[in-house]
Amino acid sequence: MAELGSWADGPARQAIVDFVARTRDEVPVAERVAVFDNDGTLWCEQPLPIQADFILRRLGEMAAADPDLQARQPWQAAHEGDAAWLSAVMTEHYAGDDTKVKVLLGGILAAYDGMSVEEFEERSDAFLRSTQHPTLGRPYLECAYTPMVELLAYLEDNGFTNYIVSGGGRDFMRPVTDELYGVPRERVIGSTAALAYANDEHGGTITHTPRPEYLDDGPEKPLRIWSRTGRRPLLAAGNTNGDVPMLDFAQHADKPFLRLLVDHDDAEREFAYTAGAEQALARAGAEGWTVVSVKDDWATVF
Repeated sequence: MAELGSWADGPARQAIVDFVARTRDEVPVAERVAVFDNDGTLWCEQPLPIQADFILRRLGEMAAADPDLQARQPWQAAHEGDAAWLSAVMTEHYAGDDTKVKVLLGGILAAYDGMSVEEFEERSDAFLRSTQHPTLGRPYLECAYTPMVELLAYLEDNGFTNYIVSGGGRDFMRPVTDELYGVPRERVIGSTAALAYANDEHGGTITHTPRPEYLDDGPEKPLRIWSRTGRRPLLAAGNTNGDVPMLDFAQHADKPFLRLLVDHDDAEREFAYTAGAEQALARAGAEGWTVVSVKDDWATVF
């Protein structure tokens, strides 16, 4: 059985062990559902999310090919290497201002318009397997948090079905989630563009369109969890304000439940930041959620 060897002894680890023990005694296996955010919860999201790096490179290619795009956001940020602009997108989003999010989303949708789902997946997979993190000195595929990978395995060994519920792109994550986390592609919930199908000699082709289907963040997360699983999760884990509705949705009146909030407070081994998590941390303190300190609760980060 998987153990939690990378977790330091302390209240967070004990809360997990106690919760799983109660669940084994009180809840049927079919009802043991756990949901996890990805960016900043399962893998590193600083100094910018991994998918953001992928997107910036694509936008940069487009700007190089079409100089007219170089004066328009988000192509301008990509062309100039302005990571601060992209970082501000998410900071402002979690503060309630989606002005830049809409601008970025327009660029993303244009960047992959008409691309088949297979080509998009090939590009995502190649990027994730060939690209280094800009500051940590390790490949992106080695930026998953070891304690969280252990937690996923521990839950699975105790009858849980794990889902990833991310604001990141569903089809960007799918090529690697089974390998990294033991979560198969059909249990990945994430943001997506609307897709289109056309019949052809290849058995039909599904392509990306320039229209959003949904951004899997905030109140959208509980909706997508219910649509996919038909259940409230018993455990939910996140790290930002956008995860609060998902953490709320894990509440049960008659079953054990656990809410985990990862607190990035270790500048030496990873990053220290609270931007975009202020509301979540306040709720955690006021309502007794289990706060997971990277500095104090993880004996190993990567």
